[in-house]
Amino acid sequence: MLKFFKKFTSIGRDREELLKNARQEAENIVLRAKQEAVSIKSDADNQARKVATDALEVEKRLAKKEQTVEDKENQVNRERQSVQDSKNHMDRMRRELEEKKEQMLLKLEKIAGLTKDQAKDLLLSGWEEKLKGEVAKKIKSAEEEVKAKVEDKAKTMLVDAMRYGAIDYVAEYTLSVINLPSEDFKGRIIGKEGRNIRAFELATGVDVDLEEEGVIRLSSFDATRREIARLSLETLIKDGRIQPPRIEEIVKKVRSDVEKTIFKAGEELAHKVGVFNLPAEITQALGRFKYRYSYGQNMIAHTLEETKIGIALAHELGVDVNVVKLGCLLHDIGKVITDKEGSHVDLGVELLKKHRFPQKVIDCVAAHHEDVPFTSIEAIIVYISDAVSGGRPGARHEDFEEYLKRIKTIEEAAKTKKGVREAYALQAGRELRVIVRPDEVTDDEAVVLAENIREELESKFDVFPGQIKVTVIRESRAEATTKI
Repeated sequence: MLKFFKKFTSIGRDREELLKNARQEAENIVLRAKQEAVSIKSDADNQARKVATDALEVEKRLAKKEQTVEDKENQVNRERQSVQDSKNHMDRMRRELEEKKEQMLLKLEKIAGLTKDQAKDLLLSGWEEKLKGEVAKKIKSAEEEVKAKVEDKAKTMLVDAMRYGAIDYVAEYTLSVINLPSEDFKGRIIGKEGRNIRAFELATGVDVDLEEEGVIRLSSFDATRREIARLSLETLIKDGRIQPPRIEEIVKKVRSDVEKTIFKAGEELAHKVGVFNLPAEITQALGRFKYRYSYGQNMIAHTLEETKIGIALAHELGVDVNVVKLGCLLHDIGKVITDKEGSHVDLGVELLKKHRFPQKVIDCVAAHHEDVPFTSIEAIIVYISDAVSGGRPGARHEDFEEYLKRIKTIEEAAKTKKGVREAYALQAGRELRVIVRPDEVTDDEAVVLAENIREELESKFDVFPGQIKVTVIRESRAEATTKI
């Protein structure tokens, strides 16, 4: 029992000890919590004071900046006012000066008894009376002297230039005549059922007239075609074998020979005026002048005549003779460029630029119809030379040029159509023969093509002297050659 009591008493003491320790621990926790709370509050107070201090500092800086801006604005206003005051002062000074000037003029007018305008008129009229007679005499004398010298010099220069430009070239127009050895040749030229003459006209694009006794007349607006036809027919008459295959063979060969003749004609034209070593394309184009007419004037004749006139004028005026020479020689070269659209001036300028001719020469060509302003004396001389050669009586025929344009328009109406190989205007434009490629155009399409061409021609020509017959030819051939 005593043992149990002792044990119970020991347990009570341990319990009290635990309670005491627990109370002590709780007090320590509460104490630490209070200390942390005080620390947090202190930090918060410090942070709040710092934020308030920073806000006050920012507010002070903003107030200071606002004050600075206001000071600067006030300064600008003061300077603006100062400038305005200076301007007003200057205006006031200017008005005062004008008033004083007017007062002085009024005083002078009262003293002299004249107004300002009257005084000026009196002074000028006095000098005018003194010098009028003498000036009039000198002006009249100078005018008469200059006029006499200019007229005499101009007449001399133009006469000499035209004398140097005189040529003996006789121009053809639209007909070539071939004399026949006998009338029998006409039947051979016509051939069975007209096949020979039909083949010849198709191959050459000319109109053959057999009505006059002893001669054959070849008619075409295109002088190149006519020359090819003339040479071909003369060769066929000499050869004696006149049949469609032989006709085509001869025409092909003659066409090649004529191209060589054209190149040679271009060389001769250039050499006659002292120009050498031109590009082959330029020389070939100049040779085409041989078979080209402008308003009925042969272009080789015109170019040779104009170039000689230009060279003579250039020597007389002491300008660059080479520029004038090339400008005159090449001024119409665009007229023989037929595969491009555009005026002959623009086409000629484009061709010369392609071959890098001097700019002064190109300017002469560009200005020879006054399409652009003259850039040099040389350009004016080229213009004058062209006008003298083309404008002299009998040099040109306006109707012929219009005729050429009409014929070309007729041919172009067919050449633009799909499948057309060649087109020839015959009988002075009364007939249009169109040769088509048989592999591209059927018989039915040929009929439709003829109607389309007819409609286009009617739309292009409101008035035409007579009717235009459109003939579309579609021909297929098969050939074979033996080995023997």
